[in-house]
Amino acid sequence: MRKISIFAATIIIIGLITIAALYYKLPPISEPLQSGLVADRILVDKSDHTLTIFKNDKILKTYPISLGRGGFEPKQKEGDKKTPDGEYVIDRRNEQSSFYRSLHISYPDAQDIEQAAQNNISAGSDIMIHGLRNGSGFLGRFHLMADWTQGCIAVTNKEIDELWRAAPDGTPIEIKQ
Repeated sequence: MRKISIFAATIIIIGLITIAALYYKLPPISEPLQSGLVADRILVDKSDHTLTIFKNDKILKTYPISLGRGGFEPKQKEGDKKTPDGEYVIDRRNEQSSFYRSLHISYPDAQDIEQAAQNNISAGSDIMIHGLRNGSGFLGRFHLMADWTQGCIAVTNKEIDELWRAAPDGTPIEIKQ
């Protein structure tokens, strides 16, 4: 039987303790969304890192999210890695995304395009609510440890499955700070 050094054992123990500590700092796992519920509105609160779906002003469920790694300020231009602020709609979905499923947000709207044009820049595009990068689903809730997207809103793969069913195309989405 092979023995491991005290140093290696210490590193493994410290690593396991660190992972456990990080895991317990994550928001608690919520109950799955009841089957058949359909949202009529989505609210993304960037400061709280939450996405909440509503039906007739009643909360159906709130999801913890990761955002664009460019900071909390509203998206200004293509490539700034910021999540936009504003009122949009879910306008299409992609089951063949680089991430496990994605719901496209109608950013940029006419106002975003006009504001960018005044500054001679591109407003950017392809802002989505999506699951984890294909092949990375095992990360689950650990993706919440940091904002990591290019400006999108990320949830776990199980959560995007729920949102996929509950947020049809045309669902209004408000993104605020």
